[in-house]
Amino acid sequence: MITFFVLSMMLIIEYLNVLTKGLWSKNLKSSPAKQIFLAAILGLIPGCLGAYTAVSLYVHNIISTGALVAAMIATSGDEAFFMFSVIPKTAVIIHIALFIVAIAAGFIVNAFIKKKVTDSPQKHFDIHDDEADCICFDRSVLWPQLRNISKARLFSALITIIAMSFIAFDLFHHDHQASSLLSGLLYKNHEHPVWISITFLIVLGTSLFIILTVGDHFIHEHVINHIIKKHFIRIFLWTFFTLILIFALDQFIDLESIISNNLYIVLIIAVLVGIVPESGPHLLFIILFASGNLPFSILLANSIVQDGHGSLPLIAETRRGFILVKLINVLVAFIIGITGLLLGI
Repeated sequence: MITFFVLSMMLIIEYLNVLTKGLWSKNLKSSPAKQIFLAAILGLIPGCLGAYTAVSLYVHNIISTGALVAAMIATSGDEAFFMFSVIPKTAVIIHIALFIVAIAAGFIVNAFIKKKVTDSPQKHFDIHDDEADCICFDRSVLWPQLRNISKARLFSALITIIAMSFIAFDLFHHDHQASSLLSGLLYKNHEHPVWISITFLIVLGTSLFIILTVGDHFIHEHVINHIIKKHFIRIFLWTFFTLILIFALDQFIDLESIISNNLYIVLIIAVLVGIVPESGPHLLFIILFASGNLPFSILLANSIVQDGHGSLPLIAETRRGFILVKLINVLVAFIIGITGLLLGI
């Protein structure tokens, strides 16, 4: 269910990205403040599209280094989808905190670094630029499209309907005493209110609408080639094995006691893992927090440093820029993390 929710959120973001094509192309060079605020907002977009866009703007000399730092602090990559599905209330708080920290860091960096740090500012790369054939909603072809439905669309729709059916069944036959792995682990210290199941249904329902109404180009390029082929297996396996690992450790080891007695070591590990430009390893800290074994400040520190795949194009474009941004984010994460631990957060 977590995997389906994450993929559905990705689908909705893909859909909105296509609908708002060209929204981010306006010239921002004259206003450093606007650059920072826009970059931070882009970073808040779940997934990597917002971070990719910020990198593209940076490479094209449209936003400053401070703005790029703000985007990378604000973004949590694909882990944002996971947080909203597992710890929705905390996810909102974390994203508000990330936005505030990102804005502050962006202005501070701009005050000290006036010039962009990049190896080759003339390099370009395309991110969803070619969408001429992608029709999101065309009434003239809607019925013929459904009447002669493709295998890819039918498969995607059926899987979504099945997922919705499971959630609806759970909603009407909900048992808080269930001994499932997810209930026993994730909800040990967190309530599982009915509104989360309703939210799941709304998100999946929106995804079903998108699947049934978009053009074949969107189905093949965005749903099949991107979301399913690139994300489904990785998200499912990372989620499954992380849950299994934490469940096994929780049975034989007093995780809460070990972490509480070594908070600063765990903080260092969380920040260092955050440097990895990959979505997956960071799920460990989300699940540790959801199971009541990790303080909020350490999860926030990890979220500040990590950006999923968001920084991968930055490595390709400018390794010096990547190193500088990561070093700044690590410094900010340690300051926030240590302050939070000292305050008992």
